[in-house]
Amino acid sequence: MPRLKLPVGIQSFASLREGGYTYVDKTPFIANLVNSGKVYFLSRPRRFGKSLLIDTMACAFSGRRELFKGLYLDTPESEWDWSKTNPVLRVDFAGGTMTTPQNLRDRIGRIIAGWCTEYSLPVSAGTPGEQLCTLIPLITKATGSTVVVLVDEYDKPILDTLEDPETAKAMRDILKDFYSALKPIDEHLRFVFLAGVSKFGADTLSCPPGMVSALSPSGRQSKTGIFSGLNNPNDITIDRRYSALCGYTQIELETVFAAYLAGYNVEEVREWYNGYSWTGEAVYNPFDILLLFDKGQFRPHWFETGTPTFLVKLWKDTPRNPAEYDGMIVGEEIIGSFEIEKLSPITLLFQSGYLTIKKHTNDAVRGSRFTLGFPNHEVLFALTGLFRDEVTGLRDQPQYGDRVYDAILSDNPVALRAAITAFLASIPHDWHRKNNIARFEGYWSTVIYTLFAGLGCDVIPEDTTNHGRIDMTVKTKQGIWIFEFKVKGHGTGGCASPLAQLRECGYSQKYFGTPGSDGKVLPVREIGIVFDPVSRNIERWEEGNV
Repeated sequence: MPRLKLPVGIQSFASLREGGYTYVDKTPFIANLVNSGKVYFLSRPRRFGKSLLIDTMACAFSGRRELFKGLYLDTPESEWDWSKTNPVLRVDFAGGTMTTPQNLRDRIGRIIAGWCTEYSLPVSAGTPGEQLCTLIPLITKATGSTVVVLVDEYDKPILDTLEDPETAKAMRDILKDFYSALKPIDEHLRFVFLAGVSKFGADTLSCPPGMVSALSPSGRQSKTGIFSGLNNPNDITIDRRYSALCGYTQIELETVFAAYLAGYNVEEVREWYNGYSWTGEAVYNPFDILLLFDKGQFRPHWFETGTPTFLVKLWKDTPRNPAEYDGMIVGEEIIGSFEIEKLSPITLLFQSGYLTIKKHTNDAVRGSRFTLGFPNHEVLFALTGLFRDEVTGLRDQPQYGDRVYDAILSDNPVALRAAITAFLASIPHDWHRKNNIARFEGYWSTVIYTLFAGLGCDVIPEDTTNHGRIDMTVKTKQGIWIFEFKVKGHGTGGCASPLAQLRECGYSQKYFGTPGSDGKVLPVREIGIVFDPVSRNIERWEEGNV
């Protein structure tokens, strides 16, 4: 039996099912959503299959049963009533860019006009929300069935204008008016599903000093979200039951794509692309898997489809070592939603897919706590490489990283020192002078961390031992490197010997006797580096063997 085709770029459920493409059955989730509730919201990063999910829902509500042959939704267990169909209203903001509020009003106007034409109804006057509120009851009356509303990329008009906060807020207010129209016509709705990348709040209502707001008895600021007028849909973003609603699980990869997976190291595929989790089962980004099997190369396929330029700009305003994000513990207010007026790099990193939930706890006293981290090798390597370019001002100069990588793999500390010295010397002088990022406290450790992490090395910053913390450990198949950093003139420790500190604290003992893949004990190198902020390079290099 020939292999089914890979659905690269296919977002039409009908095209996928009729064209002989591979499909991972997500209809059990659809059945559960429809049987359990009515109005839902889902946030997932780009290229995670949200559009295909929504199109699948549209086909199901439209009664296209022939497309679901062999899938869960066509079984008695799903409890799907194929004898009933519903008019489906699709809203999709994915195509094109809307840069002004009028662009958005015109776009919604064209969508509504199209529905009016489809159901032979007049276009009413008023705001987009008022028009929607008038139209849906008329469609129910004309068809005799309640309406399904499916919204894809609900937040794109806001995301397109984030660098202009006033325009972004105007976009948000138009969308809030539009979505809020669904609340008073609830009786005419069968099902509502809204999906996007982010979850936006609205303006913060703050209390005058010394007063307690009646809206927020605790005295905390209260927020009205973009969906507040929609009677707050069921947000399933971090509902563990729906963690695998978009994306491929390990089992799905190994069964549905078994023919393509043959010949690949399954563990290597897992390390590169698995790891996205929203408190439940971890998944792969579908785009990565499809491109891996199509191209036959391990590359940052998903990362390369969209450089997070705005996120990087925000990070540069409040820089921190990217290693600090891995293992960071936050509350639900950090990952739940954010305000246009006060954007958080952590929230953006999570909602955009560059951080994921590694661990989740919840109790009555402390509430929810989430441990965040990079999902997989792809994101770690690509994002830290991007941050490396930003903290150094160097771009498109891979030769420096190549020299460092070769020195590490050949277990050559002399070559490593020369390579790092050349790398630091290549940073343009004007970049240091003009860029505030070079002045933040963790600059030097960030430069070295992003240098190694961006090369794909196994890097452990602030590596914990029973004697203290190693500044940085780099592990390869050939050996283990222990680094201690100091900055000349920074506190009293700037003149001390970093190598002496390594040995006095016995940091290397943690790795004594570590076996390599061949069973032989890996060598351990101890490296102490003192940086000079004036010459902007290595002041002193100390090395030793264990």
